[in-house]
Amino acid sequence: MQLTQFISQSKSLMKLAYPILIAQLIQNLMGFADTVMAGRVSATDMAAVAVASSVWLPAILTISGIMMALAAIVSQYSGAKQYDKVASATYQTAWIGLSLGIILILLNAFISPTVSASVTLEPQLKSLMFSYLDYIVWGGPAFCLYFVLRNYSEGLSHTRPTMIISVIGLLINIPANYIFIYGEFGMPALGGAGCGLATAIVYWGMFLSMLIYTYVSKHLKVAHLFEKFYWPNWQEMKGILLLGVPIAFSLLFEVSLFAVVAIILVPFGAEIVASHQIVLNFSGLIFMIPLSLAMAVTIKVGFAVGNKEYQEAKNICFYSIMLGLVIAVATAVITLTFKSDIAAIYTNEIEVIELAASLMFLAALFQFSDAIQVISAGALRGYKDTTSILVITFFSYWVIGLSIGLVLGLTNWIIEPIGPYGFWIGFISGLTTAAILLAIRLNVIQKRVESHH
Repeated sequence: MQLTQFISQSKSLMKLAYPILIAQLIQNLMGFADTVMAGRVSATDMAAVAVASSVWLPAILTISGIMMALAAIVSQYSGAKQYDKVASATYQTAWIGLSLGIILILLNAFISPTVSASVTLEPQLKSLMFSYLDYIVWGGPAFCLYFVLRNYSEGLSHTRPTMIISVIGLLINIPANYIFIYGEFGMPALGGAGCGLATAIVYWGMFLSMLIYTYVSKHLKVAHLFEKFYWPNWQEMKGILLLGVPIAFSLLFEVSLFAVVAIILVPFGAEIVASHQIVLNFSGLIFMIPLSLAMAVTIKVGFAVGNKEYQEAKNICFYSIMLGLVIAVATAVITLTFKSDIAAIYTNEIEVIELAASLMFLAALFQFSDAIQVISAGALRGYKDTTSILVITFFSYWVIGLSIGLVLGLTNWIIEPIGPYGFWIGFISGLTTAAILLAIRLNVIQKRVESHH
């Protein structure tokens, strides 16, 4: 491995990745602001926001996974200088996004009353939660279209708008929360449900800002997005869905695994659940770094493949995994050095801090496999190989990870049950399996691409 090449590749990857990372962190900050501002009204309002978000976020994450196919498509076309195809693919993805946004509104209108009638929650919490969802769904179409334009821009190797628009979103979010939660400026005080309305307004603000940016930006003029209008083309939309749906489901498998484990741990008591959530939340923040890097890898690999620079694509994959491991060493050292201090940010209960700190060792190990698997998956997206990601993630997380977690955490088949530690060992086993299988698959695809050309 040549150090100079590693440094130059790392620089160009980080230049693409850092705006995405900042945007991801700002998005987390918005969720944090929602929770804190609703919590100022009452614990019930805070709980309603938490429960409603846990329904909304998987839905919107799955949709954004489908849109992520566009970044890979655009980067390959742009590498091949086929800019007319970039515009067409962007319009077709927008038609898909708009349809999905409208489907969310319809689903909420038809399913919500039935679900509401069958769910047993305390009346105040239930009313706030369903009101939150009734408001936020109106932002669905805007979120989908924003994500289309974001992936168009990122596919053209221009990631800064993602960061700029996120800042705009945050600047809309806090005042909108303030107005609708507490009922300022003559608006009704909606409590926790006001977060839903504020978030819908944020989505529209982000979409319109991104639309204006795309229209005026010199960087984004190359594909002449606004010169010709494209009606839906079923054939092309089918191709986008074949690429996007596997990405969406592999995201959903990962998110749902952590949600399921949180539910399984409930009988162990509040302290164990709290310490598990702390470590999970902190790991989620750390994960933003390799995830942003993986998105940059998709763009760079896609561009190189489109440009028929297959050796360059291979180099990008190798050096990006090396960079991911270097970052994992740094984050693991920070995690282990400050494990008790990190836990103390979330809570002041000594037992919870000690439990969380003891889980941090496993969370530090987790970061190595996590970096390799997410970056390998990002590289495979650049090669437009997404079905393999779906199969590998399902097998690794749900078959290997969850099984090992259940056996070690809840049974005495191998050792006495070790509760949350068992599940974290399960997570590490699942992620390590995914890392190995995705790296093997990446090697297979690289050889296949080289032998074809």
